[in-house]
Amino acid sequence: MNRKFFAFDIDGTLLDSNKQPLDSTVEALQRLRDAGHFVTVATGRSRFHAQDVIRSLAFDNYILCNGAAAFLAHQQVYKNLLDEEQLQAFVTEAHDLGIDTAFVGMDTAKRASSLNIEKMEAAMHSFGAQLPELDMDFPEEKEVYQALAFYGKEYEHYFDDRYSKLRFVRWHENSVDVVPKEGSKAATILCVAEQLGISQADVICFGDGQNDREMLAAAGVGVAMGNAVTASRQVADMVTTSNDEDGIWLALKELKLI
Repeated sequence: MNRKFFAFDIDGTLLDSNKQPLDSTVEALQRLRDAGHFVTVATGRSRFHAQDVIRSLAFDNYILCNGAAAFLAHQQVYKNLLDEEQLQAFVTEAHDLGIDTAFVGMDTAKRASSLNIEKMEAAMHSFGAQLPELDMDFPEEKEVYQALAFYGKEYEHYFDDRYSKLRFVRWHENSVDVVPKEGSKAATILCVAEQLGISQADVICFGDGQNDREMLAAAGVGVAMGNAVTASRQVADMVTTSNDEDGIWLALKELKLI
């Protein structure tokens, strides 16, 4: 069997509805590693927010911040930071519109405003994170891998054509990720796979969210969880059961990979 590249989203994929990995998922990951395959996380989370999952599931490799950073054997091999000028312009416009923002570094996140604490908390608490502390000067002191903008559907696509170097990807009803225009989980996965000498046909991705759509479409085999959003299900090569119903294990069994 050719060595394959397996990439797994965290929330809604590796973790069940209680934010815990199923026993079947833990077993599946071990079997893939024992078979010599490359196994990585591919998440919108930063290292700070992903570290507990990385540690508990014994990941040596991880793609973070929607592809803005990649680590092999815990060493960073890829970096794609937000454009500083456009980020500042966006934050200024967002605040003028009453939209809160936050900056995400590799190991910390800070918010730039306090316009609607309740809306920000609803989004952050959805994946077990706390509201970032206030620090408007964060971009002057730290590298910014992505930003968060806390707005709902009323501003959907409003900023898309206004910032040529930024892209806005929804992950919660109250929030979007602000990422580099050409950056994505998909682009970084394919870049890392090429470095490892693994073909695109041997890339297998599992995900459920809107920010997983591109990697599911680009993979040799894209597997959408049963709980996936419609857009991700539509581009996937197969749809498995949900993150509460052994979805990863059953898909790998159907693909004869474990």
